Amino acid sequence: MDSGKLLGEFLQARRRLVTPDDVGLKHSGRRRTPGLRREEMAFLAGVSTDYYSRLEQGRERNPSDQVLSALSRALDLDPEAAQHLYELAHPRTRRGQYSSRKEQVSPTLLRLLRGWDHTPALVLGRWMDVLATNAIADALYDGMDLKDNLIRMVFLNPASRGFYSDWDKIAYLKAAHLRAVAGTDPEDPFLPELVEELSSQSDEFRRLWARHDVQFKKHDSKQFHHRDVGDLTLVYESFTVNSAPGQQLMIFQAEPGSETEMSLSVLAGLSTLSASMKEPVMSTPMAASATVQSLNVQGVATHGVVAQDAQALMDMRHRRQAWRQDW
Repeated sequence: MDSGKLLGEFLQARRRLVTPDDVGLKHSGRRRTPGLRREEMAFLAGVSTDYYSRLEQGRERNPSDQVLSALSRALDLDPEAAQHLYELAHPRTRRGQYSSRKEQVSPTLLRLLRGWDHTPALVLGRWMDVLATNAIADALYDGMDLKDNLIRMVFLNPASRGFYSDWDKIAYLKAAHLRAVAGTDPEDPFLPELVEELSSQSDEFRRLWARHDVQFKKHDSKQFHHRDVGDLTLVYESFTVNSAPGQQLMIFQAEPGSETEMSLSVLAGLSTLSASMKEPVMSTPMAASATVQSLNVQGVATHGVVAQDAQALMDMRHRRQAWRQDW
């Protein structure tokens, strides 16, 4: 993507979000478009209207740090948005050829991830591709279409509005995160493909993308409605994977003693049961019963869910529904 064009689009979008009242300017007649006029923005930043116009049009590509600081103040940008502005004005050198969108997760990180039985965790790629999950994360997102990419799932899967109780917040954060990551590497050829797909199929994504809001993943909470265990309030932290630039490790936790913590325990049991369903020994009623007994030995409360025969055990949806009712 053209970094000069991205800089101009960002300035234009953010200028339109600022009103004269926000910056102490008097109104000067009816406005055809929302936000500040170019000449007002230039005045606040201490540059000529012609120079500022060239910035927005992508004809001026090398603003000084002093100009960028003035623009940040005039637009009242938060630290993340100000950093995004600097990155658009001074794009980094391309890291290498992009022959494939596929990313690899290190074996060490995979072992760490899959060792957490009661903590949903996933590794995300640059464009929110889900690269790896543990068993309880699989149980958390079970049944959701397009879950191989979280931003596609949010905007292109109608069921996500029921899955995320705070969908509007999640949608805003996903779009803002994609903007933030895009600013760090505008030459990545897979970004335009993703943006085009989302824009062509989601009016809400187009609206949010046009705002040019910027926000990286960080500590926050999410509200889920899981089809088997009900409402969940999970706090998450995102960690940068230093050995793989662009990858993020996302870990979810419940507040100690909360109903969500209890529901996560049930979800952990479901994930264990799901894994056990894939065992070849599950071919007879006796083996099925033995497996459920082994779950109890491991401290997973099955609450009376005992397979009556192999066929019933293989019907995971029936088992999960029974588990939820007994709980």
